[in-house]
Amino acid sequence: MRQPATTARAATSSAPGNVGDVRKANLARVLSVIAAAGEDQRLSRADIAQLSQLTKASVSSLVTDLLAAGLVIEIGVHRDGERGRPSVGLVLNPARCVMGMEINVDYIAAGLVDLSGKLLAHEVLPRANHSSTASEVLAALGELSQRLQAAAQAQGLMILGGGLAVPGLVNEEHFTVLQAPNLGWVQQELDVAALLPEPKTRFRLFNEANASALAQQQLMDAQEDNFLFVSGEVGIGGGLIIDAELFVGPQGHAGELGHVVIAPDGKTCRCGGRGCLETIAGQEAILAAANLGAGADSAPRQERISQLYQALETGTEPAAKAVAEAGKSLGIAVASAMRLYNVSTVVFGGHFAALEQWLRPAMEASLQVHAPSIVGQTRLLCSPLGQTGALVGAARSVVGDLLEAPYQLVD
Repeated sequence: MRQPATTARAATSSAPGNVGDVRKANLARVLSVIAAAGEDQRLSRADIAQLSQLTKASVSSLVTDLLAAGLVIEIGVHRDGERGRPSVGLVLNPARCVMGMEINVDYIAAGLVDLSGKLLAHEVLPRANHSSTASEVLAALGELSQRLQAAAQAQGLMILGGGLAVPGLVNEEHFTVLQAPNLGWVQQELDVAALLPEPKTRFRLFNEANASALAQQQLMDAQEDNFLFVSGEVGIGGGLIIDAELFVGPQGHAGELGHVVIAPDGKTCRCGGRGCLETIAGQEAILAAANLGAGADSAPRQERISQLYQALETGTEPAAKAVAEAGKSLGIAVASAMRLYNVSTVVFGGHFAALEQWLRPAMEASLQVHAPSIVGQTRLLCSPLGQTGALVGAARSVVGDLLEAPYQLVD
C-alpha cells in the first residue's frame, strides 16, 4: 500500500547526534520498512536489516520495542521450497487502528482504519447539521463514536488515535472551525475529547476536501504525485497534493475552489462573497436551478437529489440544463486552478462523481474553450471513495503520523 501523505513530521532535536533521537529515527525506519511490504510479504529481521541498512543487532532491538508497543506482530512464514521450522516474519498489528470521523451538512460518519490503511468498519448517520449548534453535532458524533469504540473492543481492536473532517476552514492546533458557511459555524472550538477520550497518540482536525485528497492519494498511480481533488457536496472544496504531500498554504486554506469567483455579478454565496462556483455547482444550487426546491421548506435534500437523477435519466430539460451549467462553471474553475497550481490531473468526488455522465460533456467543452493549450494533457478522474473519503483520509493521516513517530507508543 502506498504510504499516507501527511502534513505532520516527526519531531527532531537540535542535537542530531543525540542517541535518543537516533533510536527514534531508526524505530521509524524499521516500522516504515515493515509497513511498505506487500500484503503477502512477511519480512524477517534479516530482511528488515538489509532493506533498512541497519545492523541485525539494531533491528532485533528495535523490533523488540515495536512488539512491546503492539505496533507489529510476529507470524510464522514458510518460504517456498523450505522444510522444517518456519522463519518468523513481522507485519503491522491488525488489531491496532485509528478512528476517522466526518461532520457534513446532512450526515455524520465514523469508521475504523487499520495501520495498513484498510477500512474495517463504517457507519453513516443522516442528520440535519446545518440546523444544529456545534455542541449538539459533537454530542451526536460522540454517541456514534462510542458505538464504534464498543464494536472495536468486541473485536479485540485497540484505537490509537483519531481524526475529524469538517466542511470548512479549520485551525487544527486549537481544534477550531474558523468558518463553515454551510453549517453556519464561525470560530467554533470543538471539544474533541468528547469524541475519543485519551487517544494513545493524537487527534487531528481536517478540512473535508483535504482529508479526501489524502485518501484519494492512496489510489493514485505511484508516479501521480500532483493532483487537485475537487469535493462536491452542498459546498465545494478542493485539496491539493503536490510532490506527494498535502499542500495547504501558509495559513492552511489553499484549494478553496468552491469560492473561486465564476460570475462576478452572480448570486450571493454563504461565504459572503458573490458569484462563487458554489452558487452554480453546489448541490443546492443545482437542485434550485432544476426546479427541485430550495430553502428550509423544501423536501429533504436526499429526496430531491433522487428526483434530480430521475429527471436526468429521462432527459428533463431543467435538470439537464442545471447540470450542464454546473459543468461549464466547473470547467472554468478547473482551468484556472490547473494554470495556477500547474497540475494536469483533477479528481472529482462527492456529487460530481455521481453526476459524471451528465456533467463531463459540458465541463470538457468548457475546458476546451478556456484552456485549449493544456486540455490535451488534462486527466479528469472520478473518485470511487464516496462518503468514506474524508474520514478515511483523516484516519490515514494519523496512521501516517504514527508510522513516522512510533516512539509515541514505545516510550
